[in-house]
Amino acid sequence: MKNILVPVGSSKNALSHLQYAVDFAEAFGAKLFIVQVYNVYTKAGTMIKVDNIIERESKEFLNNLVSKIDTKNVDVTVRVLKGKLIDTLELACKAANVDLILVEPRTNSIKDEVFLGKTSGKIIKQTQIPALIVPEGYIFKPIKNILLAIKFTIIKKENALNQLIDIKNNFDAVVNLLLVKTVYYNEGDFDVEDNLTSIVASITETENATTFQGALEYFQTHNPDLLCVVRRKRGFFTKKWEKNTILKKDFHSKRPVLVLSGLK
Repeated sequence: MKNILVPVGSSKNALSHLQYAVDFAEAFGAKLFIVQVYNVYTKAGTMIKVDNIIERESKEFLNNLVSKIDTKNVDVTVRVLKGKLIDTLELACKAANVDLILVEPRTNSIKDEVFLGKTSGKIIKQTQIPALIVPEGYIFKPIKNILLAIKFTIIKKENALNQLIDIKNNFDAVVNLLLVKTVYYNEGDFDVEDNLTSIVASITETENATTFQGALEYFQTHNPDLLCVVRRKRGFFTKKWEKNTILKKDFHSKRPVLVLSGLK
């Protein structure tokens, strides 16, 4: 993992999140890109050029945040980007060859019942880049125990497990595989392939309505430092995150959640 991107909003958790990002990047010897995306809609005939103003103020805002954290030996690049959020982030990730996006749950929501705000939910749901959701105020520590919760083991996508494997190897972590049998189970879904068998220490099967419910059931048993799930077109996140904003009653984790981009 060489390049990590962190989108920054206006949340009160921004400093804590950026410090975690620096600490995480340092553990991998990775470069950190801290970005803020803005879009401007102006009426015809507007005399004031707002682009330059917003870009300047956003850059000052980011530089001020970075000045308040310990950047250690991490190579930190600050960028202000104009455009639609998802399209701009994906272009930035492609240009910088980004391996992972670090997302804070609420970039601008102040509602206590919200786990993922509109912006964060949109990033997780609509981008195709693997992401790590870091709980608010969470302090970095080495990841030693990972719970991988999935509903099938068919892996067709090349490099689908790269981020998981990088984290496992970097921290010498143990990966426990939880196979969740839902009503959509098909024969052969739990046939674990060699590329998955080689990285897991244990395999547990459970039957639940959803992958998330299965993960919750075994969370205390495995007590993981990291929950790993898979983003799919019609899977773990789609129904819960149709409106982007996610309530804590629907999904909540006090530990970081690694979201892989898909297995197929």
